[in-house]
Amino acid sequence: MNRRRFVAALAAAGVIDLRLFAQAREGFITDVDGLKVGHFTETRRPTGCTVILYERGAVAGVDVRGSAPGTRETDLLKPTNLVDKVNAIVLSGGSAFGLDSATGVMRYLEEHDAGYPTAAGKVPIVPAAILYDLNVGDAKIRPNADAGYKACMNAKTGPIEEGSVGAGAGATVGKMGGGKPMKGGIGTSSIKLPNGLVVGAIVAVNCVGDVIDPKTGKIVAGARTADGKSFLNIMQTLRSGRGVVQPNAPPGQNTTIGVVATNARFDKTQMTKIAEMAHDGMARAINPTHTPSDGDTLFAMSTGTVTANANLTAIGALAAEMVSEAILRAVMKAKSVPGYPSVHDI
Repeated sequence: MNRRRFVAALAAAGVIDLRLFAQAREGFITDVDGLKVGHFTETRRPTGCTVILYERGAVAGVDVRGSAPGTRETDLLKPTNLVDKVNAIVLSGGSAFGLDSATGVMRYLEEHDAGYPTAAGKVPIVPAAILYDLNVGDAKIRPNADAGYKACMNAKTGPIEEGSVGAGAGATVGKMGGGKPMKGGIGTSSIKLPNGLVVGAIVAVNCVGDVIDPKTGKIVAGARTADGKSFLNIMQTLRSGRGVVQPNAPPGQNTTIGVVATNARFDKTQMTKIAEMAHDGMARAINPTHTPSDGDTLFAMSTGTVTANANLTAIGALAAEMVSEAILRAVMKAKSVPGYPSVHDI
């Protein structure tokens, strides 16, 4: 079945809303002028990393909601701390080992004379977050500094490859309730407003919960029944009392991570609020989310190239919408790996 017929079949079955799917296909986070995105995908097993580059420095904030995070430089982004701009943000597989990929990004930025100025030279500012994908393939193979450097070499503006690439290469979803999980991935979305403002998101989806179309309330990807042919529905399982006494998911082996970005001009405190609001989009599209087994983290970046006063509440609300759309795109574009079928296989 080709993609058009496949999407039409999902819409006819009430699984997705075609209006949302059409809108979600329109944009990329790179529609925020000056942002570049690059993937490195490990060919020896499904894993990789993704870099979001803005060498001139973007004002940034962060909000961590999951209880099992793996992060770097998030303390630096607190509004009370000194540095307010980042040169890149890294999303990576490989669990905590994957944080090493940010070292390669720093090397690339140093070669390009980008970073925070100090008496001894510029220091690149590269926050990062990781997801757990060591359960897919050989756990000894994970993103390292060379992977981060190569992701920078691959970075570009314009359309971005989505699905089972970069930080989404080894991502899986639906790992709670005793069901069979499915393939996750990485997705992106954006909206361009008539006044020139742009809001975009990129999200690597590796969640405990089911992925849900917020417009229909239908499960798009997630835990499957024992025969693998339909969705278990994690929340329905929990409401029945199953899985409540004894957790079914091993702790700290999941996590959804991402970046929202805008060309609107905001300070670090305001970008922190946008990162907080953007998590609403995660909660709409993933259920359950922000669990003890997730390290859910969202960064927010402002390039500030549009100087007109922007409504903070409106931009935060749109950021949440873009996160939901990016999550749907992540699973819709994913490809199967052994043991983890994609949406296209169900």
